[in-house]
Amino acid sequence: MRVESSIYEIKGKELILRNPEESDAERLLSYLKTTSRETPYLIREPEEITLTLEEEKEFIKGQNNSEHNLLLIGLLNGEHVGNCSLMRMDLKRYQHRAIMAIALYQKYTGLGIGRIMIEKIFSIAKAQGIEQIELEVAASNQKAVALYKKLGFETFGTFPNNMKYKDGTYETAHWMMKKL
Repeated sequence: MRVESSIYEIKGKELILRNPEESDAERLLSYLKTTSRETPYLIREPEEITLTLEEEKEFIKGQNNSEHNLLLIGLLNGEHVGNCSLMRMDLKRYQHRAIMAIALYQKYTGLGIGRIMIEKIFSIAKAQGIEQIELEVAASNQKAVALYKKLGFETFGTFPNNMKYKDGTYETAHWMMKKL
């Protein structure tokens, strides 16, 4: 889904939220690999990111042309800081629901960028007639859980052993939802 770009100010710097373009494909592949290395809270191991540049370009094109899915990238003074997405459910009985995902490079967490991105997602979702936003978050990701709670999400379920790490340990996840 295409949306109009938005500009915000964070500590004297310009934050732009916009749809990615095919020219962003290389940047987005690098982002996927880096963020999956930086934190254990994402669903993929870095080596599982095997998309080619052409596949990533097709993915971007598909997201931008979708009626139900949205991908936004954040640029702070032109530097890529992270992405957020909204995936609306296709089935008629589920079209009031959407799944949200967000990840930032670690050096950009704690600056308010995530909050701005999520609030932008809320605004777009409301305009699309979406009534509730859902997400899954690693239970030990305390900063993310705290942010989601501040933004009105509530925990409605817990998945023990949701992820299994290379070292054999497990991560529990919370399923959270916010009514818009």
